[in-house]
Amino acid sequence: MTNVLYRLGRNAARHPFRVLGIWVLLTVLVMGAQSSLGGELSDDFTIPGAESQQAYDLLQERFPSESHNAGDIVFHVDEGTLADPGPRATLTQALADLGVAGHVAGVSDPYDARGPTVSPDGRTAFATVTYDVDEITPEMFAETEAAAEAARDAGVDVEITTSLTADDAGPEGSEMVGLLVAVLVLLVAFGSVIAMGIPIGTALFGILIGMAGVTVLAGYMDVPSVSPMLAMMIGLGVGIDYALFVVTRHRQNLKAGMSVEDAAGWANATAGQAVVFAGMTVVLAILGLQLSGLPAVTVMGYACAIVVLVSVLVAVTLLPAFLGLAGTKIDKLRVPGIRDTSSNGTTASGRWARHVSHHPWRFMLASLAVLGILAVPVFGMRLGFADDSNLEPAATERKAYDLLADGFGAGFNGPLAIVVDGSTPEALATVATTLGNEPGIASVQPPAVNAEGDVAVVTAFPTTSPQDEATSDLVKSIRSDLKAATDGTGTEVYVGGNTAAVIDVSDRIGERLPIFIGAVVLLSFLLLVVMFHSILVPLKAAIMNLLSIGAAYGVVVAVFQWGWGKDLVGIHDTMPINPFVPLIMFAILFGLSMDYEVFLLSRVREEYLKHGDGHQSVVDGLSSTARVITSAALIMISVFGAFVLGDDPVLKMFGLGLATAVLIDATVVRMVLVPATMSLLGSANWWVPGWLDRMLPVLDFEGGAPEVRPEPVVIDVDLVDDDDWDDVREPVSV
Repeated sequence: MTNVLYRLGRNAARHPFRVLGIWVLLTVLVMGAQSSLGGELSDDFTIPGAESQQAYDLLQERFPSESHNAGDIVFHVDEGTLADPGPRATLTQALADLGVAGHVAGVSDPYDARGPTVSPDGRTAFATVTYDVDEITPEMFAETEAAAEAARDAGVDVEITTSLTADDAGPEGSEMVGLLVAVLVLLVAFGSVIAMGIPIGTALFGILIGMAGVTVLAGYMDVPSVSPMLAMMIGLGVGIDYALFVVTRHRQNLKAGMSVEDAAGWANATAGQAVVFAGMTVVLAILGLQLSGLPAVTVMGYACAIVVLVSVLVAVTLLPAFLGLAGTKIDKLRVPGIRDTSSNGTTASGRWARHVSHHPWRFMLASLAVLGILAVPVFGMRLGFADDSNLEPAATERKAYDLLADGFGAGFNGPLAIVVDGSTPEALATVATTLGNEPGIASVQPPAVNAEGDVAVVTAFPTTSPQDEATSDLVKSIRSDLKAATDGTGTEVYVGGNTAAVIDVSDRIGERLPIFIGAVVLLSFLLLVVMFHSILVPLKAAIMNLLSIGAAYGVVVAVFQWGWGKDLVGIHDTMPINPFVPLIMFAILFGLSMDYEVFLLSRVREEYLKHGDGHQSVVDGLSSTARVITSAALIMISVFGAFVLGDDPVLKMFGLGLATAVLIDATVVRMVLVPATMSLLGSANWWVPGWLDRMLPVLDFEGGAPEVRPEPVVIDVDLVDDDDWDDVREPVSV
């Protein structure tokens, strides 16, 4: 691979306009495919084999009117009641306007005596709006909002629940904060506007093409609405970091006296090879999300993998072309007051590594204690989905949630749909009796039966909120009790609805998460064995990855579930941990930590092979890589951390978790735990059984490239004058 990447980088630097032309053509083709083949984002979530999915599939097949998208529009008055002539006329007109809106299949009347649609005090009521499509479009939401606004003008408060609002998957602008910080970090790291601009430009170019690829993917698969933001978050971070590693190596090569083309070629062969390795590990880990057993999570992984793959391709092809264009002027347009620190030598990091290696036990135990304390909250992690009580207080969905909770009870926002297959009067009576004996049920609506009379839906309202742990326990209890009550009767009963579905998702991920983590850790171990020809180094890396990610999990639990510092991240109430967060976090962080692992340990191994001194090799390796790793980590932290500034609680979890993990990995792990443990183990770090060493391929990463030698110059002595011969007779360097 070294020779291939060297030639690729050298040719790209030698013929930059050809490479640019190819990428421009590729961009045009991808953009054309986006326009003609791209699709819309979708949150059509399926949970194969789950009871809530069985309930939904049964309704779609035999009771489709009950499976369509439906939600509530909430009415409220502070004075009087909604039964008063004025508010009642306003409410009736608003519902009439909704009834003729596009794709509306039906609108319930709060004044009909069907279930608790008007609160006991008469001030709050809701109407259920049913659509004949599965997703709400912005145009449909605009019609709902117009009807609500007319009622508001007449003096009635009207709020709309989440089920009737359209998803907004567009960027929130938080990524610009991370990009600005990345610019500042690169300016400090390189001290040059040109050197800074190359990683930023290539990363943005990669994101542009990668996001277009995600849109094309949406034309063939149901891509969740959160996927573009997550893919952009990851793509921006890895794109800048990968370019940072290559540009840093290129500048070092130039200072060592290489030509621009050779410098770009060897940067591609060394740092570029590390980029390919790290990028592939990220992709493999993300593709491992298929182990979740959830199609939407799998497709989310595909979307992220597309952006990472494009970032890798850009880093090893387009980036060398830009380096060729910059030539020897890459360090021009220097920033006043910023010293060039690109050269190697003794650094503060090297002195710190020497200090750690002199007291390895002390630092190892201290770092393990820090990681252990941070990871303690993990043991209390509860997976689940946040309800609308965690939204911004000014949001209409949050106001609707609060009005329903105040008027009808905390559990009214999370109804359970009990689907009865074989709905005889006896079966429905059994279901009603069983639900009546459940202490967590607040009320039960009369059953709705299909035209054939063989499928019925009974809606039950819990006493607790959708995200409450007691609601999850209630669903499991109802399922168990209903199964026991109908066993042997020929009647099948399924507990479904949105609340039951999110509980099923949480349980599914909770079951699969240990399997996924085990598979990823095993993969990381095997890859590092192949790369470093060592047993202890990969074993330590796997353990350290678990410790650093566990600590990041702990911080997320402490903030979002326990509420420690929740106001600092802009959340209004505690919530369970979204089950996607630990799953996807692990997939992403595995590859990112591997990136830093490769960059650091390859330098340590290079130094060890030179002089065989285990302690000094750690000092030298950390001294030469710490600045780049720190810069890369700062960029990752700023990109990920910027998403904490947005409004979406799930993106806040991702942003805080990923930023914390990178911070821990680049400081506690790389600067303390790695040098301490490697100093303790000494030469044993690189031990490998002889038979295994002979089987493993030899990979050459950072610093291991052979010396660049010029092509031999052939001199025709017949063409050289006698007076000039003395000038070339002695050995010369070309």
